Amino acid sequence: MSALEKIDINNTPEHIAIIMDGNGRWAKQQGEDRLFGHNIGVESVREVLKGAQQANVKYLTLYAFSTENWNRPKEEVEGLMNLLVHTISNEVEELNKNNVCISTIGNLDGLPGDCKAEMQNAYEQTKKNTGVQLILALNYSAKWELMNAVKSIANKVKENSLTINEITEQVFADELTTKNIPDPELLIRTSGEHRVSNFLLWQIAYSEFYFTEILWPDFKRDNLYEAILDYQSRERRFGMVSEQIEKTS
Repeated sequence: MSALEKIDINNTPEHIAIIMDGNGRWAKQQGEDRLFGHNIGVESVREVLKGAQQANVKYLTLYAFSTENWNRPKEEVEGLMNLLVHTISNEVEELNKNNVCISTIGNLDGLPGDCKAEMQNAYEQTKKNTGVQLILALNYSAKWELMNAVKSIANKVKENSLTINEITEQVFADELTTKNIPDPELLIRTSGEHRVSNFLLWQIAYSEFYFTEILWPDFKRDNLYEAILDYQSRERRFGMVSEQIEKTS
């Protein structure tokens, strides 16, 4: 029986978020520069997207470029931006063929013009698709997102369009870039690192974490299935005890 066949389709995470880590280390192991690793990593994105479709995942968020990534060498950043533009441009037809909708979260105003335009074009061409929603976190920072939410709410209170007592978790969540997206049930990080790196800090409050030593270019469909199977073996209690879960199931 394959890993996919072992998955309980009725208990698949609706939303999986992935920190794609290890492209540079993988390239170094091959005696190549870091951009070579990023290029090969694109194939892993294709593989995981197909795997998500087959496993009945509705939302797939990929941490593609953080605000901290601007601190990397100039050549690598420019190469990443060019890779992103060309990849999105080349993949739109395939995304439509597979009924995938692509969108972004993050500070897009901080991206190069051609990158921002290509992402907007891809969104416009795929927004009516009803299959997996592929969300790319670009120039994304959870701290930036949370600060913007606080400022927006503070401004509404100042303008008397919102009172302090009306501020709820839902009101706050509606100010985030993920306001129309359910929180991820499963967060995956590749390459053996055990941290969340400023990613979806509000949204992963009750996510299950799955860490793997596999470097991103080596992470394929079956590795995604293994992560889902591991998720399905866990008991999600949300602050309750096992007996309470049993009574509500």
